[in-house]
Amino acid sequence: MSDFYKDILIGTVFITGLLGFVSGEFIISSTLFATAAIASNVKVSRKRGNNAGQLSCE
Repeated sequence: MSDFYKDILIGTVFITGLLGFVSGEFIISSTLFATAAIASNVKVSRKRGNNAGQLSCE
C-alpha cells in the first residue's frame, strides 16, 4: 500500500472518529482516534529507519 493510500485511510479514520464524537458515540470515537494516532506514529517511525528493531521515545 502506498503512502498516499495510507494517508487517505488514516484521514478517513480520523474524520469518522470526529463525526462519532459529535454524534455522542464517545467509546467508538475514542477507539478511532487511538487507531489513527497509532497508525500515524507507526508510519513516522518506519520512515525514520529501523534501529535494529528497538523502540525509542524520541
